Amino acid sequence: MDVALTVLALLVMTALSGLLGRLLPVRIPLPLLQIAAGSAVSFLGFSVPLSSELFLLLLMPPLLFIDAYRIPMREFGELRTIIFSLAVGLVIFSTVAGGYAVHWIMPAILPAAGMALAAALSPTDAVSVNSFLATAKAPARLTQVLNGEALLNDASGLVCFKFAVAAATTGLFSLKAASSNFVYVSFGGVLIGAGLGWLFARIELMALRRGYDDSSNHILISLLIPYIIYLIADSVECSGILASVAAGISIRLTGVMSETQIETRLRAAILWDQLCSTLNGLVFIMLGQQLPGQVEQAAHIVRSAGLTPWMLPLAIVGIQCAMSLLRAIWMVANGLVFYGVGKLIHRPQALPSWRNVLVMTLAGARGAVTLAAIISLPSESDMPERTVMVVLATGVIITSLLLTTFGLPRALKLLPRNDGETPTQRELLETRITLIRSSIAELQAEQARLPPDANRTNDTVSLLMTEFNERLRRLDPTLDDGEGKRSGSVQRKRDELMLRLRIVRLQRRVLHSLLTDRNINDLTERAIGRQLDVREQEFLMELNDLPQLPEPPPAETLVTAVPVKGKSGRLQMK
Repeated sequence: MDVALTVLALLVMTALSGLLGRLLPVRIPLPLLQIAAGSAVSFLGFSVPLSSELFLLLLMPPLLFIDAYRIPMREFGELRTIIFSLAVGLVIFSTVAGGYAVHWIMPAILPAAGMALAAALSPTDAVSVNSFLATAKAPARLTQVLNGEALLNDASGLVCFKFAVAAATTGLFSLKAASSNFVYVSFGGVLIGAGLGWLFARIELMALRRGYDDSSNHILISLLIPYIIYLIADSVECSGILASVAAGISIRLTGVMSETQIETRLRAAILWDQLCSTLNGLVFIMLGQQLPGQVEQAAHIVRSAGLTPWMLPLAIVGIQCAMSLLRAIWMVANGLVFYGVGKLIHRPQALPSWRNVLVMTLAGARGAVTLAAIISLPSESDMPERTVMVVLATGVIITSLLLTTFGLPRALKLLPRNDGETPTQRELLETRITLIRSSIAELQAEQARLPPDANRTNDTVSLLMTEFNERLRRLDPTLDDGEGKRSGSVQRKRDELMLRLRIVRLQRRVLHSLLTDRNINDLTERAIGRQLDVREQEFLMELNDLPQLPEPPPAETLVTAVPVKGKSGRLQMK
């Protein structure tokens, strides 16, 4: 019963923090609110013991799996060199150099223990950075690099952390053993994840093609897959994190979801979004809940050593500055290497500007993996610096989130602005135009197959041809004749969709009245209400897809598609 109440309490805190984030007049990042909420309830006596293994198992596999499943594969392939450089090279560089920086800032922490702390701090948190980048409308290429880095650097960071802890507790370290183990852990995890992901997808495809497509069962299997693959990889001492990432990419490449029913895809997307949001909230709630106790213990240890408690916040700021500086140095060195190699192979690369370096540095927020690693440190008897290291890591997580929150949006404003159409918007428009042209070509072929004496004024093919031609005229700027016809077409469609939305919402109110008056039962209301929801969502998506054009000519010169008359007799929208 206590476990159930604890889980419910954590979920309630996660939900309330999300609600509070929307109600506050000042925008505060949700991770910071959740950390504050966790810290607040810890003062009331609420405590949740954290186990590193359980923390990683419950929270990380689904989060990494869905992030990998949704990663843009084309861009991931194009940017693979810089992503791997950041995910592996930067982690190793930060671990070694950061360890000595931690020892220099706090001499009581030996270099080996400092490297363990630096290794735990090296992975970036994809979820936190992603939310900040989305809000600030960061360039797509920058977002893709940071997402790819965050997906892959977790494993390399944890492997470095493992060997640094072993060196700190035993005093033994073998570069040869560490390298071979790194290869085994990393490549083993990738092979297990990719292989099992492909196997699960093939089994699911076979079942789908035999007519078995149960929506609930399919979604349940998709939720279990990352956990199963993580446990299998972890049981043979390979990286369960990389296995989850490889499984997400492998299943995405098989295209199994495109074979399912539309209901399955819609329900799965909604459920995965909700699950990821909840799990990320739990990560930061639990982080905040551990913070006060760790700070109190660390302050006691610092005082017992004859030092002032102010050493802790100063050390946290110093370590954050050191890790950010190391990240910036790697970015510059990385850019110079790519520039030099590009000149040698006659594929010129642009030198990184200080603005790009600043943005990439500020985007290095820490989160769940850092927390999971640092709480897995051995006990105080094996590592006397444990409590202080946990507090330092927690403090760096918070300061990195603060730095990303308040620094990243301002740094993004320094990047060159693109006031015109972005590459993503242009690709979306070109894709829609291609789809419409292919539909028109199919309709023309169907029209050619009709008998010569067929009525071509009211037949279905002609009506559809008119609809697709009108849609093409709205989207394709090359068809604009300069007389405002395109603007007029867009405005007519916008008016039509707004009226359709009003009608759908009216129908929903009427449907609710029929249910309230007991003229229909709940099953009827639920079935029709679901259809109205799908229709409204379709109209909203179509409305958002309309191009933004200059104001059309005066309304009286246009032929409106909505026959609503005002008192003046003109056709208008209400």
